[in-house]
This record gives sequence, structure tokens and C-alpha cells, in this order.
Amino acid sequence: MSKHTLQPIFDNLNEFENPFRYPFQVSDDILKLSDVSKTALQQDATRSAQFLYTYRGSPDTFASYRREIERFLQWCWFVEGLSLDQVRRQHIEAFVHFCQSPPKHWIGTKSVQRFLNSGGQRVVNPQWRPFVAKVTKRARKAGETADAKNYELSQSGLQAIFSVLSTYFNFLIQEDHVALNPVAQIRQKGKFLRKRQGADTIRRLSEAQWHEVLNAIQAVLDEDPAKWERALFIVSCLFGLYLRISELAESERWQPSMSDFWKDSHDNWWFTTVGKGNKERDISVSDDMLVALRRFRQFLGLSSLPLPGEHTPLIPKVRGKGGIASTRQIRFIVQECFDLATDRLRAQGETEEAAALETATVHWLRHTGISEDVKFRPREHVRDDAGHGSSAITDRYIDVERQARHASARSKKINPA
Repeated sequence: MSKHTLQPIFDNLNEFENPFRYPFQVSDDILKLSDVSKTALQQDATRSAQFLYTYRGSPDTFASYRREIERFLQWCWFVEGLSLDQVRRQHIEAFVHFCQSPPKHWIGTKSVQRFLNSGGQRVVNPQWRPFVAKVTKRARKAGETADAKNYELSQSGLQAIFSVLSTYFNFLIQEDHVALNPVAQIRQKGKFLRKRQGADTIRRLSEAQWHEVLNAIQAVLDEDPAKWERALFIVSCLFGLYLRISELAESERWQPSMSDFWKDSHDNWWFTTVGKGNKERDISVSDDMLVALRRFRQFLGLSSLPLPGEHTPLIPKVRGKGGIASTRQIRFIVQECFDLATDRLRAQGETEEAAALETATVHWLRHTGISEDVKFRPREHVRDDAGHGSSAITDRYIDVERQARHASARSKKINPA
């Protein structure tokens, strides 16, 4: 495959027709690029589109699965000349090695749309690449830019390959498109995946960092109340309700509104959300979270607390009607808060706290809220509010044993004499 013929296959979810009703149409350009027969390639594409379409209720899952399936099909069709029914265990292992060190022309330096609108048509974005090299937030702020030469596949990226492809081939088996799951035939995935002893450390803000985020917002509230009152409410929801960023943004499956806050017959307030796996859950609302809600509603000119059936968006746009539908916009708002707090910490001489905050992501607020609450709330209560599938996940946020282990090691001597 030449350096100028990389072609994306699957468009965004809102451009996806139902492939169970209409066979997926591969572009003529892609058909010309592969040695796989046109019939086999079209059938592979349709089955793959059907697999992706089954995840249309979860845009984030759809996007991550599309990334993995698209890379795999690109490799099968254009590198190896394989149709899906020809793939075996050795091919999966070869694909993993390929992903660990893909050709430089397969690697981009920024995430871009696969297709663009042009003259009423969807056309290929020539800047799209199957892999993307990235730099850390701290490096980007220091002026560093991404370089394809520095691309590295993470352990989580490796795990995604095995997980997604195994699920994918199980689907293809059920649809009688292939006879076996080649991923399941790999008996020693450990040669690719590192095993870690004990639970991973949960990434979260320190108490000083979280306080400084709140202080930083308070310090600039009067400069632009419309902007910073909304920012304050957003970070309060992420921390106080353990929300994921996707649970704040509007989507086809979920339009969060003020009426998702509701009071039961015992005068207890709850917030209903729809999270990962399209699962609905009720989250207990603390007194402090009610204070934050009242404050934001007062700023918006609404009643103190939501009324049943109220359709006001949870996070209204500053301009225009409706709620924020872009997780990227919410991420940008929170990042501005982190940046303000980082500057304040550095001005106070807290250089280590500032440097650590520079690496934080929005999801750390959810982690921080859970970690703080699990110190004094029953873990089963935190588990249900957080939407964890099991208490074992919640247990990862309890670091008492880890602290005790470090305390017992602190007085170890290198030279006991």
C-alpha cells in the first residue's frame, strides 16, 4: 500500500445507515487498493459495520471499537491481503507486532475527522491516519509537538486490541461469517501484556489541588459570571456526583436536564443519570451538592430547586438553546479551571503540586470524589452511586492498606548496623 492511499472506512455514527437493512458500501478507491476480492471485501465491511452499529447506543464505545476495527481491516485488506475468514492466530500476533511499530505514514500527529463535508458530499480527510502520536499536556505546554517517530502503543492500547477483536470475532461467528475466533487461540497473551501485582494507583487530585481549583474559580467569578458560574457547577457535578464527562453532555441516548434532580417521599434528593453501557442509575445528592445546584439555578434565574417535568438543560449553552452536546467543550472548560489553579499553586511556591496538576484530566475529578467519600461512606453506597459493577472496583479507591504498607517501610535501614 503506497503512502498516499490510506483511506478511512467508517464514518461518524450520525452518518451511519443501518447496515442490517442496507449493505455497507465500500468506496471504489478502497476496492482498488486491496488484493481481496470485491465480494469478500464488501461482505467483511458490511459485517463489521453491523458489529459497530450494535454499539450505537454508546457513542464512546462505538468510537473506540471503530478505531480498533478500522486499523485491523486496514491491515488485513491492504497489508496482508486477507479477508476475515482467512485470519488465524498467527495473523493476530503479526497484527499486534504491526501496531507496536506501524509504518510512519500510518501515524498522524493530531486527531482529525475521518471525513469532511464538501459540496454536500462526505469526502475523505487526507490528514487522517489510523494511528496518532501524542504528547503529554505538560510537554505540549512546554512547546513540544507530537512526532510520528515517537509513537508508542500503551499497555491499555494493547489490551484494547485483544479485547475488542475477541468480541468482534465472536460476533462474526454468531453471524456465520467466520468459523473461529483466532484471538481465543492465543494462549500466551502475557508475552504482549504486562501483568501488574495489586491494583493500579487511582489518579486523583490532592486535597490542596482540589481546594485550589475551587479557589481559582471563585477568584475570577466577577470577571465573567456566565462563564465561571457554569464552570463551578460543572466541576461540582463531576466531583460531588462522581459523574463521567459523557454524563454531563447531551447525546442521542441521554439529554441531562434539571428535572433529573428529584426528591423522594422521604425528602431525600437524587440525581438520575445514564452511564456506561446505557445503564441508568440514581445518585444520592449531598447537602453541599444541593447548595451548588441552588446557586447555579439562582444565577440562571430559575426557582431554587427543580420542579417535576422541568426541561431546562442541566448545563445550558452560553449562547443558543439547549444543553452542551460536546464533551470536548466540557473538557476545555475544566482544563481552564485546572490551568488557573496551576498558576495559583506555582505563585504560592507549591511547584510540585502545580506540576502534578498539569498532568490531571477531567476524569480525575470523578476519581477524587469517589476517593474522598470512600474514606467515610460504606463502600456499597459509594459503589452504587458511582455505578461500579462490583465492590472490587470501589475497593481500588481505598488506599489505607497502601499507606500502611509505606509507613511500615519508611524506617527500613540500608545499613542495619
